[in-house]
Amino acid sequence: MTIDIYLISGWLGMFLIILDYFLLSLKKLKFNSLPYNFLNLFGGVGMLINAFYSRLWPVFVLNIFWIGIAVFSIYKIITIKPTYKDLR
Repeated sequence: MTIDIYLISGWLGMFLIILDYFLLSLKKLKFNSLPYNFLNLFGGVGMLINAFYSRLWPVFVLNIFWIGIAVFSIYKIITIKPTYKDLR
């Protein structure tokens, strides 16, 4: 039996994205929080690795955008000062 690291990265990425969405649905995470966006980032990276290895180009491109959006959101959260409304 061999361990396929690309397959594991895809399953782990899928699990992180589903966990992320589940926690958002339960209101345990906020869409503008760092944990939510990091889960999206790492989930997208796992799926990207698997899609590249499997040559699933539409999924690969989708995850490039997914990762880009997550990185942009993380940058925005880190660099923008919170307003009073954001502190609630």
